[in-house]
Amino acid sequence: MVSLMGIFDTTSLLIGLLLPALVYALVVVVKSLLWLRKDINLGSKFPSPPYHWLYGNNHLTDFTFGEKYLSMTRDVVEKHPQAHSFWMAGINNTITITHPETIKQLLKSKSKKSNVYGTLHSWLGNGLFMSDGDTWKVRRRLLTPAFHFDILKQYVSVYNREATEMTSKLLETPKRGQVFEMFQEASMCTLETILQCAFSGGQMSDETKNEYVEAIRKLEILFIEMVFNPIYIVAPSVYRRLPRGREYTRLCKFVHNTSESIIAKRRQQLMRDGRPQQKTRLDFLDILLSARYEDGTGLTDLEIREEVDTFLFAGHDTTASSLSWTLYSLAQHPHHQDKVREEVNQLLSGRDDDTIQWEDLHKLPYLTMCLKEAMRLHSPLPLIVRKMLEDTVIDGVTVPKGFEICIHLYGLHHNPAVWGPDHMV
Repeated sequence: MVSLMGIFDTTSLLIGLLLPALVYALVVVVKSLLWLRKDINLGSKFPSPPYHWLYGNNHLTDFTFGEKYLSMTRDVVEKHPQAHSFWMAGINNTITITHPETIKQLLKSKSKKSNVYGTLHSWLGNGLFMSDGDTWKVRRRLLTPAFHFDILKQYVSVYNREATEMTSKLLETPKRGQVFEMFQEASMCTLETILQCAFSGGQMSDETKNEYVEAIRKLEILFIEMVFNPIYIVAPSVYRRLPRGREYTRLCKFVHNTSESIIAKRRQQLMRDGRPQQKTRLDFLDILLSARYEDGTGLTDLEIREEVDTFLFAGHDTTASSLSWTLYSLAQHPHHQDKVREEVNQLLSGRDDDTIQWEDLHKLPYLTMCLKEAMRLHSPLPLIVRKMLEDTVIDGVTVPKGFEICIHLYGLHHNPAVWGPDHMV
């Protein structure tokens, strides 16, 4: 016969183990419901596209920043040019601002990077893009020499060489009756450029470069999916165990290994050959390896890798995007393409070769305008999200401390109230 005392002991043990977990879960649920109530109250004070109580505005996104989402953004901004609410998964409301005046109100207030950026932590760590406060200030001070404008001048020959190599490939492709994917070609070009200019000419095989570019593309897609995914929003640890979460982790490991390989090769080169005397300024990687905090200690291996991950990604991806969309826009508008070609041909007239010098850049005003217009129409970075550190008035509504506000750059750049009704012509 089973002892009743034993059953009672087991039951008591289970209750003792489960009760704290249940209490904790109840506290989390209550806090979430209270915050949701505040979210609903605040969100109701701003206009919003139609949303569902369960999945919010997610049905307007397809979990991407694709044309469906962008079209919705343009429609909402046309109706509500100052600000609007956007609901993710029906439980997370973000106030979205799309006008210079409302953006100015935010920038004059105290804020920090959004919790959304935490999604990128396993990829970019606490690098310059991700860090805040004192950590950001210290890292920025250490890396300031790498952002000196004069550094760019000594690499003009690299820009010319890589651009020439890319255009040569593009010219050969039609001769073989083939087509090419412009963003892929642009990414290969800008990746090699950043390796040569910022990472001491860090060698990477074409195969590895292709794998790296593809990994970055997939990571960006997965990041967007995670931001809009209800499972990730509610339970990130559960999402990471799902197939898409495991894929994100695998790709992060690959890009980390790529960065560590670049760092290791440069360290070995410095130990073997010393620092080249002809370098007038240290490049980004050399600055990372030689940087010292005020107490004399250098950056840890992890800190160096975080900055390499950040700069290697940001240094090639946004440039490739801008280049691709500029070429697309010029192809869509042959008249402007002809004017750009005429300007460049006039600049190079009478020269022995067609290389561009640093001093030439300010002599290409029409090309510069086309580049800027392409980046307005096709923002390399669609939005920025900030978490408020103080109560802030946005478009006449007080947004309490702790809420998040999105500066929607794409919405700003397509706002008819800012650019006029013919801004897309």
